[in-house]
Amino acid sequence: MRQRLFEFIDPMIEKDIRNLLDTEAARINSPAFIADDPVQFPRRFDNVRDIEIASLLCASIAWGNRKMICRNCDRMLALADNDPYAYMLDEGYEDMPDEMNIHRTFFGRNFKHFMRGLRRVYAAHGSLQDFARKINAASTTHPSWTLVEALNCELAEANSGCGDSRCLPLNLESTALKRVNMALRWLVRNDGIVDLGVWDVIKPSQLFIPLDVHVGNVARSLGLVSRKANDRKTVEQLTAILREMRPDDPVIYDYALFGIGMESKSANK
Repeated sequence: MRQRLFEFIDPMIEKDIRNLLDTEAARINSPAFIADDPVQFPRRFDNVRDIEIASLLCASIAWGNRKMICRNCDRMLALADNDPYAYMLDEGYEDMPDEMNIHRTFFGRNFKHFMRGLRRVYAAHGSLQDFARKINAASTTHPSWTLVEALNCELAEANSGCGDSRCLPLNLESTALKRVNMALRWLVRNDGIVDLGVWDVIKPSQLFIPLDVHVGNVARSLGLVSRKANDRKTVEQLTAILREMRPDDPVIYDYALFGIGMESKSANK
Protein backbone atom coordinates (compact mmCIF):
# COMPACT_ATOMS: atom_id res chain seq x y z
CA MET A 1 0.00 0.00 0.00
CA ARG A 2 1.24 3.49 -0.88
CA GLN A 3 1.97 5.91 1.90
CA ARG A 4 0.06 9.15 1.94
CA LEU A 5 2.03 11.93 0.25
CA PHE A 6 3.21 13.88 3.31
CA GLU A 7 2.86 11.17 5.91
CA PHE A 8 3.63 13.36 8.92
CA ILE A 9 2.06 16.60 7.71
CA ASP A 10 -1.41 17.78 8.59
CA PRO A 11 -3.77 17.14 5.63
CA MET A 12 -4.75 20.82 5.54
CA ILE A 13 -1.09 21.86 5.24
CA GLU A 14 -0.63 19.28 2.50
CA LYS A 15 -3.57 20.78 0.64
CA ASP A 16 -2.14 24.28 1.07
CA ILE A 17 1.21 23.16 -0.38
CA ARG A 18 -0.50 21.61 -3.39
CA ASN A 19 -2.57 24.72 -3.95
CA LEU A 20 0.53 26.92 -3.70
CA LEU A 21 2.44 24.82 -6.23
CA ASP A 22 -0.49 24.65 -8.63
CA THR A 23 -1.04 28.39 -8.42
CA GLU A 24 2.62 29.29 -8.85
CA ALA A 25 3.13 26.80 -11.68
CA ALA A 26 0.19 28.28 -13.59
CA ARG A 27 1.50 31.81 -12.98
CA ILE A 28 5.14 31.21 -13.92
CA ASN A 29 4.50 28.84 -16.84
CA SER A 30 3.50 31.64 -19.19
CA PRO A 31 4.87 33.25 -22.36
CA ALA A 32 6.39 36.01 -20.22
CA PHE A 33 8.82 33.45 -18.78
CA ILE A 34 10.51 32.88 -22.14
CA ALA A 35 12.33 36.19 -22.62
CA ASP A 36 14.60 35.80 -19.59
CA ASP A 37 15.22 32.06 -19.83
CA PRO A 38 17.51 29.96 -22.05
CA VAL A 39 14.43 28.14 -23.37
CA GLN A 40 14.16 31.09 -25.76
CA PHE A 41 17.08 29.75 -27.83
CA PRO A 42 15.75 26.38 -29.03
CA ARG A 43 12.47 28.21 -29.65
CA ARG A 44 14.20 30.18 -32.40
CA PHE A 45 14.19 27.12 -34.65
CA ASP A 46 11.57 25.12 -36.53
CA ASN A 47 13.61 22.07 -37.54
CA VAL A 48 13.63 19.46 -34.80
CA ARG A 49 17.35 18.77 -35.28
CA ASP A 50 18.21 22.43 -34.72
CA ILE A 51 15.93 22.44 -31.69
CA GLU A 52 17.61 19.35 -30.23
CA ILE A 53 21.14 20.64 -30.72
CA ALA A 54 20.31 24.11 -29.41
CA SER A 55 18.60 22.54 -26.40
CA LEU A 56 21.61 20.41 -25.47
CA LEU A 57 24.16 23.14 -26.10
CA CYS A 58 22.27 25.86 -24.24
CA ALA A 59 21.36 23.58 -21.35
CA SER A 60 25.02 22.57 -21.06
CA ILE A 61 25.96 26.14 -20.06
CA ALA A 62 22.82 26.88 -18.05
CA TRP A 63 24.48 27.43 -14.69
CA GLY A 64 25.21 30.67 -12.91
CA ASN A 65 23.65 34.08 -13.53
CA ARG A 66 20.67 33.88 -15.89
CA LYS A 67 21.56 37.07 -17.76
CA MET A 68 25.07 35.75 -18.36
CA ILE A 69 23.68 32.36 -19.43
CA CYS A 70 21.37 33.95 -21.99
CA ARG A 71 24.09 36.28 -23.27
CA ASN A 72 26.47 33.36 -23.74
CA CYS A 73 23.84 31.08 -25.29
CA ASP A 74 23.20 33.79 -27.86
CA ARG A 75 26.92 34.11 -28.50
CA MET A 76 27.41 30.35 -28.78
CA LEU A 77 24.65 29.99 -31.36
CA ALA A 78 26.11 32.92 -33.29
CA LEU A 79 29.42 31.02 -33.38
CA ALA A 80 27.41 28.18 -34.96
CA ASP A 81 26.10 30.63 -37.60
CA ASN A 82 22.65 30.37 -35.96
CA ASP A 83 22.28 27.17 -37.97
CA PRO A 84 23.48 24.50 -35.53
CA TYR A 85 22.62 21.38 -37.51
CA ALA A 86 24.30 22.56 -40.73
CA TYR A 87 27.25 23.92 -38.75
CA MET A 88 27.65 20.53 -37.07
CA LEU A 89 27.51 18.64 -40.37
CA ASP A 90 30.08 20.97 -41.94
CA GLU A 91 32.40 20.57 -38.93
CA GLY A 92 32.74 24.33 -38.69
CA TYR A 93 33.56 23.95 -35.01
CA GLU A 94 36.99 22.51 -35.83
CA ASP A 95 38.22 26.03 -36.62
CA MET A 96 37.34 27.26 -33.13
CA PRO A 97 40.32 27.96 -30.83
CA ASP A 98 40.47 25.50 -27.92
CA GLU A 99 40.93 28.34 -25.42
CA MET A 100 37.99 30.45 -26.60
CA ASN A 101 35.86 31.10 -23.53
CA ILE A 102 32.18 30.46 -24.15
CA HIS A 103 30.76 30.38 -20.63
CA ARG A 104 32.70 30.39 -17.40
CA THR A 105 34.62 27.08 -17.49
CA PHE A 106 33.16 25.94 -20.84
CA PHE A 107 35.66 26.59 -23.64
CA GLY A 108 36.11 25.99 -27.34
CA ARG A 109 37.65 22.58 -26.67
CA ASN A 110 34.52 21.52 -24.75
CA PHE A 111 32.26 22.83 -27.50
CA LYS A 112 34.22 20.88 -30.12
CA HIS A 113 34.11 17.73 -28.00
CA PHE A 114 30.33 18.00 -27.76
CA MET A 115 29.80 18.76 -31.44
CA ARG A 116 31.98 15.87 -32.60
CA GLY A 117 29.93 13.48 -30.51
CA LEU A 118 26.63 14.91 -31.70
CA ARG A 119 27.79 14.67 -35.31
CA ARG A 120 28.46 10.97 -34.76
CA VAL A 121 24.96 10.52 -33.30
CA TYR A 122 23.22 12.39 -36.12
CA ALA A 123 25.23 10.62 -38.82
CA ALA A 124 24.04 7.25 -37.51
CA HIS A 125 20.50 8.05 -36.36
CA GLY A 126 19.31 11.25 -38.04
CA SER A 127 18.05 12.88 -34.86
CA LEU A 128 18.60 12.79 -31.14
CA GLN A 129 15.06 11.53 -30.67
CA ASP A 130 15.72 8.56 -32.94
CA PHE A 131 18.90 7.89 -30.98
CA ALA A 132 16.84 7.88 -27.76
CA ARG A 133 14.41 5.52 -29.45
CA LYS A 134 17.23 3.23 -30.63
CA ILE A 135 18.64 2.83 -27.12
CA ASN A 136 15.13 2.30 -25.69
CA ALA A 137 15.53 5.15 -23.23
CA ALA A 138 11.78 5.34 -22.62
CA SER A 139 11.65 1.71 -21.50
CA THR A 140 13.88 2.43 -18.49
CA THR A 141 12.90 3.94 -15.16
CA HIS A 142 15.37 6.81 -15.58
CA PRO A 143 15.32 7.83 -19.27
CA SER A 144 17.49 10.92 -18.89
CA TRP A 145 20.32 9.01 -17.19
CA THR A 146 20.01 6.24 -19.78
CA LEU A 147 20.27 8.82 -22.56
CA VAL A 148 23.31 10.52 -21.05
CA GLU A 149 25.10 7.23 -20.48
CA ALA A 150 24.65 6.37 -24.16
CA LEU A 151 25.57 9.88 -25.31
CA ASN A 152 28.75 9.81 -23.24
CA CYS A 153 29.77 6.67 -25.10
CA GLU A 154 29.18 8.39 -28.44
CA LEU A 155 31.09 11.52 -27.36
CA ALA A 156 34.01 9.39 -26.19
CA GLU A 157 34.07 7.40 -29.45
CA ALA A 158 34.22 10.67 -31.40
CA ASN A 159 37.01 12.07 -29.19
CA SER A 160 39.69 9.38 -29.02
CA GLY A 161 38.00 7.60 -26.13
CA CYS A 162 37.93 10.62 -23.84
CA GLY A 163 34.96 11.89 -21.84
CA ASP A 164 34.27 15.50 -20.90
CA SER A 165 32.20 16.37 -17.86
CA ARG A 166 31.86 19.96 -19.11
CA CYS A 167 29.61 18.58 -21.85
CA LEU A 168 27.66 15.90 -19.99
CA PRO A 169 28.08 14.58 -16.44
CA LEU A 170 30.15 11.44 -16.08
CA ASN A 171 29.24 10.65 -12.45
CA LEU A 172 25.85 9.17 -13.32
CA GLU A 173 25.39 7.37 -10.01
CA SER A 174 25.25 10.66 -8.12
CA THR A 175 24.59 13.54 -10.52
CA ALA A 176 21.26 15.37 -10.36
CA LEU A 177 21.56 15.77 -14.15
CA LYS A 178 19.94 19.18 -13.83
CA ARG A 179 20.91 20.57 -17.22
CA VAL A 180 19.87 17.51 -19.24
CA ASN A 181 16.64 17.16 -17.28
CA MET A 182 15.93 20.79 -18.18
CA ALA A 183 16.69 20.18 -21.87
CA LEU A 184 14.35 17.19 -21.82
CA ARG A 185 11.66 19.31 -20.20
CA TRP A 186 11.96 21.67 -23.17
CA LEU A 187 11.87 18.82 -25.70
CA VAL A 188 9.16 16.65 -24.10
CA ARG A 189 6.58 18.77 -22.24
CA ASN A 190 3.85 19.68 -24.68
CA ASP A 191 1.39 22.12 -23.12
CA GLY A 192 2.16 24.68 -25.84
CA ILE A 193 3.18 27.49 -23.48
CA VAL A 194 6.93 27.58 -22.73
CA ASP A 195 8.28 24.12 -23.49
CA LEU A 196 8.44 23.01 -27.10
CA GLY A 197 7.15 19.43 -26.88
CA VAL A 198 8.76 18.23 -30.13
CA TRP A 199 9.51 14.71 -28.83
CA ASP A 200 7.16 11.79 -28.41
CA VAL A 201 9.71 9.08 -27.55
CA ILE A 202 9.61 10.02 -23.85
CA LYS A 203 6.40 10.97 -22.06
CA PRO A 204 6.08 14.00 -19.75
CA SER A 205 5.24 11.58 -16.95
CA GLN A 206 8.75 10.08 -17.28
CA LEU A 207 10.62 13.35 -16.78
CA PHE A 208 12.62 14.21 -13.67
CA ILE A 209 12.77 17.59 -11.96
CA PRO A 210 15.71 19.80 -13.01
CA LEU A 211 17.15 20.27 -9.52
CA ASP A 212 19.17 23.41 -8.94
CA VAL A 213 19.91 25.25 -5.71
CA HIS A 214 16.71 27.34 -5.85
CA VAL A 215 14.44 24.37 -6.55
CA GLY A 216 16.15 22.34 -3.83
CA ASN A 217 15.90 25.08 -1.21
CA VAL A 218 12.21 25.71 -1.87
CA ALA A 219 11.43 21.98 -1.85
CA ARG A 220 13.09 21.68 1.56
CA SER A 221 11.35 24.74 2.95
CA LEU A 222 8.00 23.21 1.97
CA GLY A 223 8.90 19.85 3.50
CA LEU A 224 8.87 18.02 0.18
CA VAL A 225 12.36 16.61 0.77
CA SER A 226 14.75 16.65 3.69
CA ARG A 227 18.07 15.61 2.14
CA LYS A 228 20.59 18.45 1.96
CA ALA A 229 22.46 17.27 -1.12
CA ASN A 230 21.26 18.34 -4.56
CA ASP A 231 22.05 14.95 -6.04
CA ARG A 232 20.39 12.12 -7.95
CA LYS A 233 18.77 10.63 -4.85
CA THR A 234 17.12 13.94 -4.00
CA VAL A 235 15.92 14.30 -7.61
CA GLU A 236 14.37 10.85 -7.41
CA GLN A 237 12.69 11.55 -4.07
CA LEU A 238 11.37 14.97 -5.07
CA THR A 239 10.12 13.76 -8.46
CA ALA A 240 8.31 10.86 -6.77
CA ILE A 241 6.47 13.36 -4.56
CA LEU A 242 5.60 15.56 -7.54
CA ARG A 243 4.33 12.53 -9.45
CA GLU A 244 1.90 11.88 -6.62
CA MET A 245 0.46 15.34 -7.28
CA ARG A 246 0.57 15.27 -11.08
CA PRO A 247 1.27 11.74 -12.39
CA ASP A 248 0.99 12.86 -16.00
CA ASP A 249 3.21 15.95 -15.72
CA PRO A 250 5.32 16.13 -12.54
CA VAL A 251 7.86 18.66 -13.80
CA ILE A 252 5.21 21.34 -14.32
CA TYR A 253 6.16 22.07 -10.72
CA ASP A 254 9.66 23.06 -11.83
CA TYR A 255 8.11 26.40 -12.69
CA ALA A 256 6.61 26.80 -9.24
CA LEU A 257 9.70 25.75 -7.28
CA PHE A 258 12.09 27.73 -9.47
CA GLY A 259 9.84 30.81 -9.50
CA ILE A 260 9.36 30.86 -5.74
CA GLY A 261 13.11 30.42 -5.27
CA MET A 262 14.04 33.25 -7.61
CA GLU A 263 11.51 35.62 -6.04
CA SER A 264 12.81 34.75 -2.59
CA LYS A 265 16.34 35.48 -3.77
CA SER A 266 15.29 38.86 -5.16
CA ALA A 267 13.44 39.75 -1.94
CA ASN A 268 16.55 39.00 0.11
CA LYS A 269 18.85 41.26 -1.89
